[in-house]
Amino acid sequence: MRAFLWGVLTMGCAVIALHFLRYWRTSGDRLFIFFGVAFAVMALNWVSLAIIDPSIEGRHYAFFFRLAAFLLIIVGIVDKNRRSGRL
Repeated sequence: MRAFLWGVLTMGCAVIALHFLRYWRTSGDRLFIFFGVAFAVMALNWVSLAIIDPSIEGRHYAFFFRLAAFLLIIVGIVDKNRRSGRL
């Protein structure tokens, strides 16, 4: 059951990433590319958690994907705010 739910979360993050990338193509706003890449990295997080055996001690390294995704979102928001102040 756990693997199925991780698969659902992976698919959901991948679909959201594709939507953000589509919005980026139509609008050209860089915030959408940051969000799209962040959700793609979140999909990698869920895939890595599904693949790695829970008994492996190094499993916590898979959460660096999640950290990277949140950092991408923060960088995107800061970038958006800095660019809007210049106009």
